[in-house]
Amino acid sequence: SSLLLILLAILPSGSHIITGYGFSIREATIDDLQLAFKQNQLTSRQLVDFYIGEIRKLNPVLHGVIEVNPDALYEADKADHERNAKAPRSLSGLHGIPILVKDTIGTKDKLNTTADSFALLGSVVPRDAGVVTKLRNAGAIILGKASLSEWANFMSLAAPSGFSARGGQGKNPYVLSVTPCGSSSGLAILAAANLVAVALGTETDGSILCPANFNSVVGIKPTVGLTSRAGVIPVSPRQDTIRPICRTVTDAVYVLDAIVGFDPRDNEATKAASVFIPQGGYRQFLNENGLKGKRMGVVREPFLDSYNGTSAIPAFEHHLNVLK
Repeated sequence: SSLLLILLAILPSGSHIITGYGFSIREATIDDLQLAFKQNQLTSRQLVDFYIGEIRKLNPVLHGVIEVNPDALYEADKADHERNAKAPRSLSGLHGIPILVKDTIGTKDKLNTTADSFALLGSVVPRDAGVVTKLRNAGAIILGKASLSEWANFMSLAAPSGFSARGGQGKNPYVLSVTPCGSSSGLAILAAANLVAVALGTETDGSILCPANFNSVVGIKPTVGLTSRAGVIPVSPRQDTIRPICRTVTDAVYVLDAIVGFDPRDNEATKAASVFIPQGGYRQFLNENGLKGKRMGVVREPFLDSYNGTSAIPAFEHHLNVLK
């Protein structure tokens, strides 16, 4: 696959994808990482250092990261100290976990918030976005900003998905010639290529669902108002939502639990939606056997008609049989 070719071409011999204790960071879930922290197989500094190394090697090809937080290692050291001191927030599932956020989500730090446009480069946001505040309170480490279709794909109808003036053309890590889709293209690219385990983006009209689909990762689209839009470059107040992209459903739910809830800076929408947040969060509903015994309907026509005679049809049938 293209992803394998990229790795073989770029990764130097002996690249450290495994720690000295035999724990593999690549493809690790949040639960895997937290267990490694607990068993002293891994530190947040090692994890951040690993992801920064992967970004340096792969981002020149994939164009998924627009900026790396220069304070990320400091934040990692802080998380390690809190964990060793058994601070209360170190019990959070996201504590010490690096996260990349879309470049439309404001962060009051050394990172820019530009929608991947040179027009906003150097501008200073007054405060963290509401969802970023929640992530920091949960102990997550803001690793950097992910690229996107410039201005969330609302700059031009003719612009290709995943392209921006600042970031260039984002590449699908599985097939470089295939669109990564957008507008949250960078997030899906990064999660798929193991440049981060957890990413946070936005959706107005397919901006999470489409990249998640094309890059074979997981995106959750919450109800409008379930997550605060305060501090996020807007497109439509009736449709904008903030949501995770991860490699697994469980990881995405960890993030969702951390970012939902009332925010006075997005008062009307979050107040209305917050009454529907289940007590105890969404993680309680995760069930690895949830699809057992369920029936699935497959609508073939007219959706598959345009793919007749192509390799897409046997690939579709193969994966459908795997699901069965």
